[in-house]
Amino acid sequence: MSAQNVGATEPRPPVITAICIIGFLGPLFLAPVLITGAANQVGSWYPLYLIIGSLVGVVCMAGMWVMKRWGAYSYAGFAVFNQVVMIAAGAWNPLGLLIPATIVYFSWKNLSKMS
Repeated sequence: MSAQNVGATEPRPPVITAICIIGFLGPLFLAPVLITGAANQVGSWYPLYLIIGSLVGVVCMAGMWVMKRWGAYSYAGFAVFNQVVMIAAGAWNPLGLLIPATIVYFSWKNLSKMS
């Protein structure tokens, strides 16, 4: 192994690139939910939770973008935490599990390519 390959990881798979791009753009769609007050239907605490959750999601996506396992693990942990919060708030919907489960599936499928 040459010195320039030390610590090198495989190129980012296209599915991870797509997940990350969508994940980076996701918070942009949060503004209408906050402006219209729709988030308040869950609870007065929920708008702040959405903002913090979006920031956590962007950090997780940044980790996956640079092909770090902590990004995938952190996203999975936060996805589970978010499902518990939604169940406790009485606002859980099975469709709310579809996107996080898909992201966890593809990120974990590519863990061997991450450092």
